[in-house]
Amino acid sequence: MDLASLSSNLLYTAFILYLVATFFFGGAIRDKRSAANVNRWSKLGFLVTIIGFIAQLGYFIARWAASGHAPVSNLFEFTTFFGMMLVGAFIIIYLIYKVSMLGLFTLPIAILVIAYASMFPRDISPLIPALQSDWLHIHVTTAAAGESILAISFAAGLIYLIKVLDQSKASKKTFWLEFILFCLISVVGFVFVTTSFKAMDYEASFQWVDKNEQQVEETYNMPALVGLHEGELKTPGRFEPFVDMPAIINAEKLNTLIWSLVSGLVLYGVLRLVLRKRIGAALQPLVKNTNLDLLDEIGYRSVAIGFPVFTLGALIFAMIWAQMAWTRFWGWDPKEVWALITWLFYAAFLHLRLSKGWHGEKSAWLAVVGFAIIMFNLVAVNLVIAGLHSYA
Repeated sequence: MDLASLSSNLLYTAFILYLVATFFFGGAIRDKRSAANVNRWSKLGFLVTIIGFIAQLGYFIARWAASGHAPVSNLFEFTTFFGMMLVGAFIIIYLIYKVSMLGLFTLPIAILVIAYASMFPRDISPLIPALQSDWLHIHVTTAAAGESILAISFAAGLIYLIKVLDQSKASKKTFWLEFILFCLISVVGFVFVTTSFKAMDYEASFQWVDKNEQQVEETYNMPALVGLHEGELKTPGRFEPFVDMPAIINAEKLNTLIWSLVSGLVLYGVLRLVLRKRIGAALQPLVKNTNLDLLDEIGYRSVAIGFPVFTLGALIFAMIWAQMAWTRFWGWDPKEVWALITWLFYAAFLHLRLSKGWHGEKSAWLAVVGFAIIMFNLVAVNLVIAGLHSYA
């Protein structure tokens, strides 16, 4: 077996083990005495999580050996690395706080992240000259590590909100909580529609003339709801787009995003019909034994640790590499702008927490919004908005 195949098998093994560990943590919360109690199920869940993390670390090392560079150079590699660091951050937090409930929510997020990554091309390709630098390893891995630690605060904040919000009546708070859960379900929708159209070998080619007067061709793997600016369909019998997008928008990736949201809406509707209540209300009984003060502390500590790591990776190391690669520290590229927005938001989080006393529910909402900004940076900025940093 070659290294590329070995790395793929190890990643698949890690995915399955994380799924199994999620069920074990689900069994752990059946203990009525305390959600933080360490019992047989939580020990099994934690052990399987560690084995899964080792398997994913093996994937990372094997792919590095196969490619000759750190596997963080495309969207598949970066997102799987982000998922691995998220599990690593959870392992550390669990060793400190022993909260089984955190595993029940964090591991599914890691599973969704890995499943999302697996829908993108997995080919190993040589680095372009601009990426042939040790700063690729330093900047990208540190930024992903910081984001993964910050993501733990999202899991803690989500559990907190599910428990404290009054689900007996509809309100703005329950609406936004449902919207968050809908976004997570939309990732499942993305995996479903991508896999379905791939199984059908759906392809539609469009041709257009770029700003350099060169003919360019783009292949859609889903029916085109939005199209390229002045693009011409070259595949007979395929869908013509309803709307054309300006050149700054990556229309093919935006089309994928729209399909994901539509499929997520369908899945969400089916769940609502089956459960006959809001998703948040259905999850509320699972978190009834959770210690809110402990969750609040976990959320804060995750931000307090993740923020300086993110600052180093996404800003300081990024600016050093930008100076070396492009002879300027800052250029207002979309990814740079959103990294700054993320940094400013979490700086405000810490300020409001420490100076204004924003604890509990307010802190939980901030943690959720912060993760939404990270995900917007990962998904929309990488896929839809054109820029120097865009993996698309």
